Amino acid sequence: MTAITSKCPDFERLRERPKRPNAKDDLREKARELRLKGLTYNQIQRELGCSKSSISLWVRDLPKPERHDSVEQAKLASRKRWDQELATRDTDRRQTKTEAAREIGTLTDRELLIAGVTLYWAEGAKDKPYRRCERLQFINSDPNVIRLYLRWLELLEVPRDRMRFRVSIHESADVPGAEAFWAGLAGVAPSAFQRATLKRHNPKTTRKNTAEAYRGCLIIYVTKSAELYRRMEGAWYGIVLGADSPT
Repeated sequence: MTAITSKCPDFERLRERPKRPNAKDDLREKARELRLKGLTYNQIQRELGCSKSSISLWVRDLPKPERHDSVEQAKLASRKRWDQELATRDTDRRQTKTEAAREIGTLTDRELLIAGVTLYWAEGAKDKPYRRCERLQFINSDPNVIRLYLRWLELLEVPRDRMRFRVSIHESADVPGAEAFWAGLAGVAPSAFQRATLKRHNPKTTRKNTAEAYRGCLIIYVTKSAELYRRMEGAWYGIVLGADSPT
């Protein structure tokens, strides 16, 4: 048989022929990528369909992935599913609230009057047989509640100069910051506020309202409001009677 030498034309053609791509080169690169992501030999085998001996040969120079305890992995998987469930519930919760708010729409003056009377009877100071207190005095920590109450007073044509504002707050909180916040909400200057009522700090009490959003409660007094109070109380009993089912 004639030996193939560099002088043989066939040899020249073989040398110039481009090499065919090797399919295993792609598998090797993919196997290395998966190994770097932390996959085991079995997981790589299921992913690529090649033998574990080949995988071992291709990735033996790479660091071994950190082994995770099966119990811990189960906890992580359970936590992930629970987080997804909570996210779904939160989306449903926001959607329900948005739809309910849209159904209310703009209140008429009568609706606002009824809402304000009900709000005051739930949260405001009330006259008692043993303690006469016929004046409007309201305290709350919810800015939205305060907004609604102020809007109700506006409907009753109570001017701002007949209102007295005071903050009730823990002594360890930011009192000037709280007064500035409530003043901005009420549309008055902080200097219009009366001296704040400070609550003594008890180290033994575990308080949860210590975040930056804690601004205490706003107290609103209305001067010369005995007649307004009587109208409010009468309107409340009118609401009660009006809500009774006819028999």
